[in-house]
Amino acid sequence: MKVPLLDLRGQHQALRSQLLAAVERVIDSQQFVLGPEVKALEDEIAEYSTTKFAIGCASGSDALFLALMALDLNPGDEVVTSPFTFFATASAVTRFGAVPRFVDIDPRTYNIDPSKIEAAITPRTRAIIPVHLYGQCAEMDAILAIGARHGLPILEDAAQAIGAEHRGRSAGSMGKVGCFSFYPTKNLGGAGDGGMLVTNDEALAGRLRRLRAHGGANEYHHDEVGINSRLDAIQAAILRVKLKYLDEWSEMRRKKAAFYTESLRESGLADRVVPPFVATEARHIFHQYVVRIPQHRDAMMAHLAQSAVGSKIYYPVPLHLQKCFAYLGYRPGAFREAERAALETLALPCFPEMSLDQQEYVVEVLTRFHG
Repeated sequence: MKVPLLDLRGQHQALRSQLLAAVERVIDSQQFVLGPEVKALEDEIAEYSTTKFAIGCASGSDALFLALMALDLNPGDEVVTSPFTFFATASAVTRFGAVPRFVDIDPRTYNIDPSKIEAAITPRTRAIIPVHLYGQCAEMDAILAIGARHGLPILEDAAQAIGAEHRGRSAGSMGKVGCFSFYPTKNLGGAGDGGMLVTNDEALAGRLRRLRAHGGANEYHHDEVGINSRLDAIQAAILRVKLKYLDEWSEMRRKKAAFYTESLRESGLADRVVPPFVATEARHIFHQYVVRIPQHRDAMMAHLAQSAVGSKIYYPVPLHLQKCFAYLGYRPGAFREAERAALETLALPCFPEMSLDQQEYVVEVLTRFHG
């Protein structure tokens, strides 16, 4: 048996006629950038995320960049965030000449540790970016309280967490602005790049719409210098088809995650292949099912590959140890939990269309490892 880390063929085959009809609709309309399809998706995402406004853009990376652009960052300004996340979180900060100030993670959730945030705040701090990693929200109550005490906006990197909740509140809706990615591998993925910002601030929403279109209120009149980051209508049309199924897919992911967790415990593996921690107040939508393997992680990964089971390390090098951020002066040991997670975590296959036979096979392969 072969079990890939992710297989989108089943999803697309089931929706094939709807997806092709959506693409055909856009082709017939001849409106390929922004337009009514994008506006409809924006309205639907705003409703889904329980926010008032949504602004489509070209990618999740651009969503982060636009959110920071709206803060008018200057060179030398600082933004507090996690070192254990995808590169785009910190790269968006540095594109302004601003400085990412990293804070170590909670070893259970892999999200930024709120108890360590205030020690990283300086007079140059302009914002805090928590990342809702793997589909579970960061501890937003504590983070929002810190932001309020210091007058700092909270920008949610919810690229992996559309549909996730923290104490009944939707990912992306709790801070000043939330940023989503529609990269094809995401729980809600397009047929290429795409992103979305959500907010409850009407003035901010208007500015973000201008910034994504060269800063212009219309095609030839520009209030400020923005960027070109518009969402394609074909992507919006495809995403509108898929959005209707997102909650169903998220529940299927949750059930598959529960099966893994119970199977690991029943087989006596849970001390060697530690299941994900799920906070009691969380709706975890399992963008990834990530286990912690304290010993022989790389050998386990090789063992899985030999048995045709896909797996992946998210993320093997924390951001503070990336070569391009060497100028920040961080050294190994600066953020021990992020560094430990980079050495011990491994994502197992977990997607809605995955069969029970496939899951049982993955568990069987795990039990055969004697590292």
